[in-house]
Amino acid sequence: MTDPELVRAYHGYIDCLNAQDWPGLDRFVHPDVAHDGKPLGLSGYRKMLQADYRAVPDLHFNIVQLVTKAPQIACRLRFDCTPSGTVFGLPVNGRRVRFEEHVFYTCDAGLIRDVRSIIDTEAIKAQITRT
Repeated sequence: MTDPELVRAYHGYIDCLNAQDWPGLDRFVHPDVAHDGKPLGLSGYRKMLQADYRAVPDLHFNIVQLVTKAPQIACRLRFDCTPSGTVFGLPVNGRRVRFEEHVFYTCDAGLIRDVRSIIDTEAIKAQITRT
């Protein structure tokens, strides 16, 4: 895929996530996808995302910065949401939080095959510990 094709595909992937179109995920994600070095396969990846939405019902992926160099994608995502209970090991308990995630993807045949994610949990911690 060319870089412009990767950009279009990635926007489609984010739209798929935001719509929670789980059957459509296979248009963007490789059957043998791994997340942070852990092989999940498409089914496991789907379950992980579904669990994210259960923990954060108003989860919405917002692209802030996107860079491609085929076959790789780097993205900074911004979230403004209200997790219920504990998320990322932090007791958010229904408080609204804003944070960013930096994600690096490697694609294979136009599908996301490897995902490496860094979430700014310190930003969340700072927000929930304010008095």
